[in-house]
Amino acid sequence: MRRDILRVLALWRSRLWWLLAGILSACIAALAGIALLGLAGGAVAEGLTEGALFAGGAAALLWLRPVAALRPVARYLERLVTHAATFRALADTRVWFFRRLAERLPAGVGFRRTGDLLGRLVSDIDALDRVYLGAIVPAVAALSLVVAIALVLGAASPVLAALVALPLALALLLPPLLAPGAAEAGRRVADAQGSLRAAVVDPLTGAEDTLAANAEAAAIRRVASEHASLAAAQRTLARRGAWGGAAGAVLTQAAMLGALAYGLASGQAGVAAAVLGLFLAIAAAEAFGLLPRAGAALAAAGASARRLFEAADTPAPVAEPASPAAAPAGHGIRISGLRFAWAPDRPAVFDGLDLDVPEGARLALLGPSGIGKSTLAALLLKLAAPQGGRIQLGGVDLASLPADLVRSRIACLTQDARLFDDSIEANLRLAAPQAEQAALWRALDDAGIGALVRSLPEGLATRCGEAGARFSGGQARRLALARALLSAAPVLILDEPAAGLDPETERAFLETLGEATAGRTVILIVHRLIGVERPTRILRLVGGKAMPAAG
Repeated sequence: MRRDILRVLALWRSRLWWLLAGILSACIAALAGIALLGLAGGAVAEGLTEGALFAGGAAALLWLRPVAALRPVARYLERLVTHAATFRALADTRVWFFRRLAERLPAGVGFRRTGDLLGRLVSDIDALDRVYLGAIVPAVAALSLVVAIALVLGAASPVLAALVALPLALALLLPPLLAPGAAEAGRRVADAQGSLRAAVVDPLTGAEDTLAANAEAAAIRRVASEHASLAAAQRTLARRGAWGGAAGAVLTQAAMLGALAYGLASGQAGVAAAVLGLFLAIAAAEAFGLLPRAGAALAAAGASARRLFEAADTPAPVAEPASPAAAPAGHGIRISGLRFAWAPDRPAVFDGLDLDVPEGARLALLGPSGIGKSTLAALLLKLAAPQGGRIQLGGVDLASLPADLVRSRIACLTQDARLFDDSIEANLRLAAPQAEQAALWRALDDAGIGALVRSLPEGLATRCGEAGARFSGGQARRLALARALLSAAPVLILDEPAAGLDPETERAFLETLGEATAGRTVILIVHRLIGVERPTRILRLVGGKAMPAAG
């Protein structure tokens, strides 16, 4: 747990000054609180020694007004600055985690549970606020109180300072002492939350299949079971926190009793100091009351951090080159002796594949499902790495080129190209964020969908709906084609671009495709040709090798 927490803090280095400003504001707010009651206690103590309650408290009362005004301002600034620092740190963490996932899951979520992964991206990162807001800030503020109380009371009586400050110092040790014991409970809570999210999201993602199979009852039972597991784990963690809270309350009460005991033992001579010590202990009780619960909060944050780093540290499927080669001048593709399997215990997809795609070629690559057509696209885009052989782009080994450079030269329209629940313009700009609107319309026209978009009341601002639900299958495919065409990549991989379309729509789409991709190198990956594709070369994948297709 400690290593994970330290790693989280290392991720927040860029926000150091915000974090320090939040800690400083928390210390000022805490010190203002004890100053307020300390002045009141001093006035009462001075009045008692003078024989009348407020006879000698005039000076203290003068200071009470500005301190009373300072305290709410300090509390407001503390909340403002600490939360601003936390939100910035969590935003940085979320961007870092998303970037790590993008590097490690380039082909999509795959075998990872979507709901659980979403939970790690959202809830587990949000839980990290307990590291700062729930542990570091209150701990440092409480430490400043212990030091201030020890200095103030030590000037009057070292014995009184020890009686009041020592129990408070022990309360400071509770979070690190209780956190390791709560770590296992925190881990179970974090894992149970991930399982519950997966149980909820998975059947909703495939709602049609769930309903068609009458599987609602099974899905509900699974959700109920995961909820019960989460509730049990949360109860265990809550009990840990409750024990910590009780221990903290006992120690703060001990500080008050210490001040009272000192007053009783010292008689009249020690009354003033004892009253001051009692007021300071009461003022500190507010800051120390919830501090011991920070142990459970820290354990929960540590468990979330562990889940976060577990996903983020998954080895990347394709390592970036340590010393990237210079960008190649050309974009011809040559594959020689390629060997690849998705896993050591799975059969080889390619075993000695040789393929040459010169610049400007229009290659049709045929074969049934599972023969390796889409795998070849993944290898060319550096979404996977070959176990043997070479892939060259413009005469340079693909392994020596950065992935972003490769994908700036090779674009892909996949068979399940996704439109996101955003505007048409935002979906297009995924391929070219800085493109002028004229370029967007040109790509839409080339894809044969420009007239439809112009007829929509909101035009480019029209939302596509989840997975492009606003449009028909053919329209959605044309929008995805426009996005691919917007890329300046000279090589286009078209992986089953007309999959799922009816024959008439498929024919019209492929005719558009041939016209729109003129002047680029095209690798068309299909099950079959229908006669409108006009390739310059046709190959068929057989047994992990490329063979000329029979006439």
